[in-house]
Amino acid sequence: MVPTRFQFAFPTFVVLCWITLSNASILQKRQGVPESPTVPDIPNVSLGSSSFNPTATTSVTPVPSKKPGPVPAGIPTGWTYRGCFIDNVYGKILSTGEADNAAETIEACIAVCQSLGNTVAGIEYASQCSCGNEIVEGGTLAPEDTDCNMACSGNSAEICGGPNRMSIYATDCGDVANIAQNGATTEPSTDCNTVCSGDPRYLCGSGNRISYYAWTGTPLYTWATPTGNAAGAYEFLIGGVVVPLIASPARNGKVTFLEKHGTGPPNSTGAYELDLAQLNNFTGAWRPMTGLQTDVFCSAGLTLPDRAGRQLDVGGWSGTSTFGIRMYWPDGSPGVWGVNEWQENAAEVALQTGRWYPSAMILSNGSILVVGGENGSNGPPVPNMELLPRVGGLVSAPYLAQTDPFSLYPFLAVLPSGGIFIGYYNQAQILSPVTLTPIKTLPGIPGSVNDFLSGRTYPFEGAMMLMPQAAPYTALVTVMICGGSNPGAAIAVDNCVSIQPDATNPQWVLERMPNKRVMPCITALPDGTYLIANGAEQGVAGFGLATDPNLNAILYDPTKPVNSRMSIMANTTVARLYHSESVLLNDGRVLISGSDPEDGVHPQEYRVEVFVPPYILSGLPRPSFTIQNIDWTYGQAVTFTVTAGTATKVSLLGAVASTHGNSMGQRTIFPAFSCSGNTCTVTAPPNNKICPPGWFQMFVLNGPTPSIATWVRIGGDPASLGNWPPFPDFTVPGMGPAI
Repeated sequence: MVPTRFQFAFPTFVVLCWITLSNASILQKRQGVPESPTVPDIPNVSLGSSSFNPTATTSVTPVPSKKPGPVPAGIPTGWTYRGCFIDNVYGKILSTGEADNAAETIEACIAVCQSLGNTVAGIEYASQCSCGNEIVEGGTLAPEDTDCNMACSGNSAEICGGPNRMSIYATDCGDVANIAQNGATTEPSTDCNTVCSGDPRYLCGSGNRISYYAWTGTPLYTWATPTGNAAGAYEFLIGGVVVPLIASPARNGKVTFLEKHGTGPPNSTGAYELDLAQLNNFTGAWRPMTGLQTDVFCSAGLTLPDRAGRQLDVGGWSGTSTFGIRMYWPDGSPGVWGVNEWQENAAEVALQTGRWYPSAMILSNGSILVVGGENGSNGPPVPNMELLPRVGGLVSAPYLAQTDPFSLYPFLAVLPSGGIFIGYYNQAQILSPVTLTPIKTLPGIPGSVNDFLSGRTYPFEGAMMLMPQAAPYTALVTVMICGGSNPGAAIAVDNCVSIQPDATNPQWVLERMPNKRVMPCITALPDGTYLIANGAEQGVAGFGLATDPNLNAILYDPTKPVNSRMSIMANTTVARLYHSESVLLNDGRVLISGSDPEDGVHPQEYRVEVFVPPYILSGLPRPSFTIQNIDWTYGQAVTFTVTAGTATKVSLLGAVASTHGNSMGQRTIFPAFSCSGNTCTVTAPPNNKICPPGWFQMFVLNGPTPSIATWVRIGGDPASLGNWPPFPDFTVPGMGPAI
């Protein structure tokens, strides 16, 4: 693909002076200057609102050099053919268009663009030349390079694009692959004899020479490549009746799916519940649900901490839908259908303002925070937040307006300090839990090596997770964000970044992923690892805006050293693009669902899969346990009995609603526990900042192997959500112990 938005690049010459950086020592310096034993401190180079650390792991994407028929040998040095691109789907993909030229050739177009100081040239319709420095408006490669099939108006032996197909040429931008590709050679180091403008002790190339640094020390990153059962496996679970927009495990052992209006068949109710105990009975497995009054398209979801564990959905597509508040009280049991339906009445209970693409979170006081979005389909931003049940007015969040439209579905988390982490586009802050206004600005979120403007929230859509918290809870909590994309060429981001927001001087740590990924889904597993799945390697979130599905799963283990935490796991054959989800089942498998790309290539995806982690495929027997008390107060010691196997660890995983890279409600906690024989005691987390009120899947582990989960509530219902909303057409569970 064509690199975009480079702020610095290697010049386009082919003769190099090599200077090798080995660990921390420069091997070649200017003649006559005493050798220094170490490299001078290399400061972070400011890249807009983010920073790039030269010691961080970054990706190198080889630039393709393809030739669709004769390519003139006389094009300027450094310019190469990059492919046939689709133009004008969302606008012109190059910023400057030249007048039609009846004598157009590839050489002539490149010469014009080069004279304008541009690095990308494109020709289409045989005679139309365009220039720029990046591919914009979501331009992507055509399915076939032969889609560019029109002879140039000035030379019939050359190809100059086609109807809305642009032959793209660009200069090399300094990728390591370009060095060998362009026949570059090393020259005597004495050729590099120009003093660096910022530090006269060192040399910075000379004329048509560059000083080139290469890392020859310990590899900056390593990826494990397990095989067989150790790589996990994708398995088909069941055919579907719905293309879900949101997937949410419920405490009744089932999974609810919500879809946008018009996605499914005409008779769809828009809501279904999957009973995993009836997978051999297709009709019994899928319970159609009613009650939705408005369109849930691009809404937010949560499980409430009330005694019933009701599921909440807020926001939506347009009009009244954007104000929607919808609730479902999970009932029934595995193998037995429930009777409760979704409940909604916008005339009685609604958001204060319409929201499309909002996020939602349970605060430490048990109330619901709803943040951001747009005022309906592709409308103006809604740069504010509100509380449910309604308390006061809207709280302004101007930073969401300043980063619109790249800050939708912002990432949210309650921190152990009590503050609220919010991540949006490529920025992050901590908000006051009292005023909901910023109290600490975090460093800009690093992007990718080819574009510092890369973003992490919709439409660039990465995914966020909280790393595990473990008793005695003295370690700072870590926030991790993986994947994303960028404006212009929309090359997916190939890294994860993490930060400890409560640190005195928090800094992002960058770890390279084995492959690029936009629209990923991440699922927290009971052993403390994380499964990264779904998404694409090119494009952004939205209908028809991504290509090259990423079929590979990655396992992230935070207990391993930084940059050695990822394992390349099994592959699927099913493309999971826009509107795909992943959630943890009670048996420790990961349910993978959805995909609605609307791209004319990949289908709407009804099939439901599971990813089976290695801890199940190992064949080791599962532990099992029983517990009577499923309603815990903070700091309470709760007894459970191990009925099979041995308990080496207990994990608590927060109830999740998965949509658009967000796992709203996610949290992983390893509480203190002890056993005497088969009788064990687990101690609930100490407060509502380490563990906001909510429902959790409790697993007992023997090594990495988990039991079947039991759902427990921690922290009660301090906001009295059990009595809300107080209208007769809503069934409320009231207050009291878990039911």
